[in-house]
Amino acid sequence: MNESASYFMNRRSVRKFSDKPVSDAMLKDMLEKAFHAPTTGNMQLYSVVITRTDEGKKALAPAHFSQPASTGCYAMLTFCADLNRFCHWCDINGASAGYDNLQGLMMGILDATIVAQQFVTIAEMEGLGTCYLGTTTYNAPDIARVLALPHRVVPVVTIAVGYPDEKPDDCGRLPVDSLVHFEAYANPSDGDIRDMYAEKENRVDSRKFVEENGKENLAQVFTDVRYTRQACEQFSKIYSDYIREAGFEL
Repeated sequence: MNESASYFMNRRSVRKFSDKPVSDAMLKDMLEKAFHAPTTGNMQLYSVVITRTDEGKKALAPAHFSQPASTGCYAMLTFCADLNRFCHWCDINGASAGYDNLQGLMMGILDATIVAQQFVTIAEMEGLGTCYLGTTTYNAPDIARVLALPHRVVPVVTIAVGYPDEKPDDCGRLPVDSLVHFEAYANPSDGDIRDMYAEKENRVDSRKFVEENGKENLAQVFTDVRYTRQACEQFSKIYSDYIREAGFEL
Protein backbone atom coordinates (compact mmCIF):
# COMPACT_ATOMS: atom_id res chain seq x y z
CA MET A 1 0.00 0.00 0.00
CA ASN A 2 2.83 2.40 0.83
CA GLU A 3 4.58 1.60 -2.46
CA SER A 4 1.37 2.26 -4.38
CA ALA A 5 0.78 5.57 -2.61
CA SER A 6 4.37 6.61 -3.26
CA TYR A 7 4.07 5.84 -6.95
CA PHE A 8 0.92 7.83 -7.51
CA MET A 9 2.05 10.84 -5.47
CA ASN A 10 5.49 10.96 -7.06
CA ARG A 11 4.95 9.95 -10.70
CA ARG A 12 6.25 12.39 -13.31
CA SER A 13 6.07 12.68 -17.08
CA VAL A 14 9.44 11.93 -18.68
CA ARG A 15 10.62 13.76 -21.79
CA LYS A 16 14.26 12.66 -21.90
CA PHE A 17 14.99 8.98 -22.52
CA SER A 18 18.08 6.78 -22.50
CA ASP A 19 19.19 4.58 -25.41
CA LYS A 20 18.29 1.39 -23.55
CA PRO A 21 15.88 -0.64 -25.72
CA VAL A 22 12.48 -1.92 -24.66
CA SER A 23 11.86 -5.40 -26.02
CA ASP A 24 8.85 -6.19 -28.19
CA ALA A 25 7.96 -8.92 -25.70
CA MET A 26 7.87 -6.37 -22.87
CA LEU A 27 5.73 -3.96 -24.89
CA LYS A 28 3.26 -6.71 -25.81
CA ASP A 29 3.10 -7.96 -22.23
CA MET A 30 2.36 -4.47 -20.89
CA LEU A 31 -0.27 -3.91 -23.58
CA GLU A 32 -1.93 -7.24 -22.86
CA LYS A 33 -2.28 -6.16 -19.23
CA ALA A 34 -3.51 -2.72 -20.29
CA PHE A 35 -6.15 -4.31 -22.50
CA HIS A 36 -7.92 -5.49 -19.36
CA ALA A 37 -8.89 -1.87 -18.69
CA PRO A 38 -12.60 -0.96 -18.62
CA THR A 39 -14.15 -0.65 -22.07
CA THR A 40 -17.57 0.22 -23.48
CA GLY A 41 -19.70 -2.92 -23.51
CA ASN A 42 -16.51 -5.03 -23.65
CA MET A 43 -16.22 -4.02 -27.31
CA GLN A 44 -12.61 -2.75 -27.06
CA LEU A 45 -13.13 0.02 -29.59
CA TYR A 46 -9.45 0.90 -29.83
CA SER A 47 -6.23 -0.09 -31.59
CA VAL A 48 -2.61 0.80 -30.86
CA VAL A 49 0.05 1.51 -33.46
CA ILE A 50 3.63 1.13 -32.17
CA THR A 51 6.32 3.22 -33.87
CA ARG A 52 9.87 2.11 -33.00
CA THR A 53 12.12 2.82 -35.97
CA ASP A 54 14.00 6.09 -36.37
CA GLU A 55 12.35 6.53 -39.77
CA GLY A 56 8.90 6.08 -38.30
CA LYS A 57 9.53 8.50 -35.45
CA LYS A 58 10.98 11.08 -37.85
CA ALA A 59 7.90 10.76 -40.04
CA LEU A 60 5.57 11.37 -37.07
CA ALA A 61 7.67 14.05 -35.36
CA PRO A 62 6.44 17.06 -37.40
CA ALA A 63 2.85 16.24 -36.43
CA HIS A 64 4.00 16.43 -32.80
CA PHE A 65 5.88 19.70 -33.40
CA SER A 66 9.14 17.75 -33.13
CA GLN A 67 8.94 17.60 -29.34
CA PRO A 68 12.12 16.02 -27.91
CA ALA A 69 10.03 13.21 -26.42
CA SER A 70 8.73 12.27 -29.86
CA THR A 71 12.18 11.71 -31.33
CA GLY A 72 14.13 10.68 -28.22
CA CYS A 73 11.82 7.97 -26.89
CA TYR A 74 12.26 4.28 -27.63
CA ALA A 75 8.75 4.04 -29.08
CA MET A 76 5.64 6.08 -29.69
CA LEU A 77 2.33 4.35 -29.12
CA THR A 78 -0.62 5.94 -30.90
CA PHE A 79 -3.89 4.89 -29.29
CA CYS A 80 -6.78 5.14 -31.72
CA ALA A 81 -10.54 5.01 -31.52
CA ASP A 82 -11.18 2.02 -33.78
CA LEU A 83 -14.73 1.44 -35.01
CA ASN A 84 -13.41 -0.24 -38.17
CA ARG A 85 -12.64 -3.64 -36.65
CA PHE A 86 -15.86 -3.98 -34.66
CA CYS A 87 -18.09 -2.78 -37.50
CA HIS A 88 -16.35 -5.19 -39.88
CA TRP A 89 -17.14 -8.01 -37.47
CA CYS A 90 -20.75 -6.86 -37.40
CA ASP A 91 -20.90 -6.70 -41.20
CA ILE A 92 -19.72 -10.28 -41.76
CA ASN A 93 -22.26 -11.47 -39.22
CA GLY A 94 -25.25 -9.69 -40.77
CA ALA A 95 -25.46 -7.18 -37.92
CA SER A 96 -26.14 -3.54 -38.80
CA ALA A 97 -23.70 -1.35 -36.80
CA GLY A 98 -24.93 2.18 -36.21
CA TYR A 99 -21.74 3.63 -34.78
CA ASP A 100 -20.73 6.12 -37.50
CA ASN A 101 -21.87 9.04 -35.33
CA LEU A 102 -20.76 11.16 -32.39
CA GLN A 103 -21.84 8.60 -29.80
CA GLY A 104 -19.91 5.84 -31.56
CA LEU A 105 -16.85 8.06 -31.83
CA MET A 106 -17.07 9.01 -28.15
CA MET A 107 -17.23 5.35 -27.16
CA GLY A 108 -14.01 4.76 -29.10
CA ILE A 109 -12.33 7.89 -27.71
CA LEU A 110 -13.16 6.89 -24.13
CA ASP A 111 -11.96 3.33 -24.69
CA ALA A 112 -8.68 4.52 -26.24
CA THR A 113 -8.04 7.06 -23.47
CA ILE A 114 -8.75 4.62 -20.64
CA VAL A 115 -6.49 1.92 -22.08
CA ALA A 116 -3.74 4.46 -22.75
CA GLN A 117 -3.71 5.53 -19.11
CA GLN A 118 -3.68 1.92 -17.93
CA PHE A 119 -0.66 1.31 -20.18
CA VAL A 120 1.08 4.39 -18.72
CA THR A 121 0.59 3.15 -15.16
CA ILE A 122 1.84 -0.35 -16.00
CA ALA A 123 4.87 0.96 -17.92
CA GLU A 124 5.89 3.32 -15.13
CA MET A 125 5.53 0.61 -12.52
CA GLU A 126 7.89 -1.47 -14.67
CA GLY A 127 10.52 1.29 -14.40
CA LEU A 128 9.86 2.96 -17.75
CA GLY A 129 9.17 6.63 -18.37
CA THR A 130 6.18 7.92 -20.32
CA CYS A 131 4.89 11.18 -21.70
CA TYR A 132 1.55 12.01 -23.24
CA LEU A 133 2.01 13.94 -26.48
CA GLY A 134 -0.92 16.33 -26.43
CA THR A 135 -0.52 17.09 -30.12
CA THR A 136 -2.25 13.97 -31.45
CA THR A 137 -5.59 15.66 -32.06
CA TYR A 138 -3.90 18.78 -33.45
CA ASN A 139 -2.54 17.09 -36.54
CA ALA A 140 -4.63 13.93 -36.71
CA PRO A 141 -4.81 13.88 -40.54
CA ASP A 142 -1.01 13.83 -40.81
CA ILE A 143 -0.72 11.10 -38.17
CA ALA A 144 -3.42 9.05 -39.88
CA ARG A 145 -1.56 9.32 -43.20
CA VAL A 146 1.78 8.23 -41.73
CA LEU A 147 0.18 5.30 -39.89
CA ALA A 148 -2.07 4.34 -42.82
CA LEU A 149 -5.18 4.44 -40.64
CA PRO A 150 -8.27 3.19 -42.47
CA HIS A 151 -11.82 4.56 -42.46
CA ARG A 152 -13.37 4.84 -38.98
CA VAL A 153 -10.00 4.71 -37.16
CA VAL A 154 -9.07 8.01 -35.49
CA PRO A 155 -5.89 8.84 -33.49
CA VAL A 156 -6.71 9.99 -29.98
CA VAL A 157 -3.57 10.04 -27.80
CA THR A 158 0.12 9.25 -28.26
CA ILE A 159 2.39 7.94 -25.51
CA ALA A 160 6.17 8.30 -25.73
CA VAL A 161 7.83 5.48 -23.80
CA GLY A 162 11.34 4.37 -22.91
CA TYR A 163 13.78 4.11 -20.05
CA PRO A 164 14.08 7.54 -18.38
CA ASP A 165 17.23 9.63 -18.51
CA GLU A 166 16.02 12.33 -16.13
CA LYS A 167 14.25 12.84 -12.82
CA PRO A 168 11.73 15.61 -13.48
CA ASP A 169 10.69 17.98 -10.71
CA ASP A 170 7.17 18.02 -9.33
CA CYS A 171 5.12 20.40 -11.47
CA GLY A 172 2.42 20.77 -8.82
CA ARG A 173 -1.30 20.10 -8.74
CA LEU A 174 -4.34 22.03 -7.51
CA PRO A 175 -5.50 21.20 -3.96
CA VAL A 176 -7.85 18.23 -3.91
CA ASP A 177 -10.72 20.32 -2.53
CA SER A 178 -10.52 22.45 -5.68
CA LEU A 179 -11.52 19.49 -7.81
CA VAL A 180 -13.97 17.54 -5.68
CA HIS A 181 -17.69 18.24 -5.33
CA PHE A 182 -20.11 16.25 -3.17
CA GLU A 183 -23.65 15.57 -4.40
CA ALA A 184 -23.73 18.64 -6.68
CA TYR A 185 -21.28 21.04 -8.33
CA ALA A 186 -20.37 23.96 -6.07
CA ASN A 187 -19.61 26.91 -8.33
CA PRO A 188 -16.62 28.72 -6.75
CA SER A 189 -16.53 32.43 -6.02
CA ASP A 190 -13.78 34.77 -7.21
CA GLY A 191 -12.11 34.41 -3.83
CA ASP A 192 -12.35 30.62 -3.97
CA ILE A 193 -10.70 30.60 -7.39
CA ARG A 194 -7.86 32.83 -6.22
CA ASP A 195 -7.26 30.53 -3.26
CA MET A 196 -7.30 27.43 -5.47
CA TYR A 197 -4.67 28.80 -7.85
CA ALA A 198 -2.54 30.71 -5.33
CA GLU A 199 0.05 27.96 -4.84
CA LYS A 200 0.35 27.32 -8.60
CA GLU A 201 0.74 31.04 -9.32
CA ASN A 202 3.39 31.51 -6.64
CA ARG A 203 5.66 28.68 -7.78
CA VAL A 204 9.11 29.78 -8.94
CA ASP A 205 8.63 28.19 -12.36
CA SER A 206 5.23 29.86 -12.77
CA ARG A 207 6.62 33.31 -11.97
CA LYS A 208 9.41 32.61 -14.46
CA PHE A 209 6.88 31.76 -17.20
CA VAL A 210 5.06 35.02 -16.54
CA GLU A 211 8.27 37.07 -16.69
CA GLU A 212 9.68 35.32 -19.77
CA ASN A 213 6.47 35.87 -21.71
CA GLY A 214 5.95 39.47 -20.63
CA LYS A 215 2.53 38.81 -19.14
CA GLU A 216 0.76 40.08 -16.05
CA ASN A 217 -0.10 36.69 -14.60
CA LEU A 218 -0.04 32.94 -15.19
CA ALA A 219 -3.55 32.78 -16.62
CA GLN A 220 -2.47 35.07 -19.47
CA VAL A 221 0.44 32.73 -20.26
CA PHE A 222 -2.11 29.99 -20.94
CA THR A 223 -4.58 32.09 -22.91
CA ASP A 224 -2.19 34.32 -24.84
CA VAL A 225 0.83 32.05 -25.39
CA ARG A 226 0.34 28.35 -24.76
CA TYR A 227 -3.27 27.64 -25.78
CA THR A 228 -4.58 30.60 -27.73
CA ARG A 229 -8.10 30.94 -29.06
CA GLN A 230 -6.73 31.10 -32.60
CA ALA A 231 -4.85 27.82 -32.19
CA CYS A 232 -7.79 26.07 -30.51
CA GLU A 233 -10.17 27.13 -33.27
CA GLN A 234 -7.70 26.15 -35.98
CA PHE A 235 -7.06 22.67 -34.59
CA SER A 236 -10.75 22.20 -33.79
CA LYS A 237 -11.55 22.69 -37.47
CA ILE A 238 -8.74 20.38 -38.59
CA TYR A 239 -9.88 17.61 -36.25
CA SER A 240 -13.61 17.96 -36.92
CA ASP A 241 -13.06 18.01 -40.69
CA TYR A 242 -10.84 14.94 -40.43
CA ILE A 243 -13.35 13.06 -38.26
CA ARG A 244 -16.03 13.59 -40.90
CA GLU A 245 -13.64 12.38 -43.61
CA ALA A 246 -12.92 9.34 -41.43
CA GLY A 247 -16.57 8.36 -41.61
CA PHE A 248 -18.29 9.89 -38.60
CA GLU A 249 -21.32 12.19 -38.61
CA LEU A 250 -21.05 15.03 -36.08
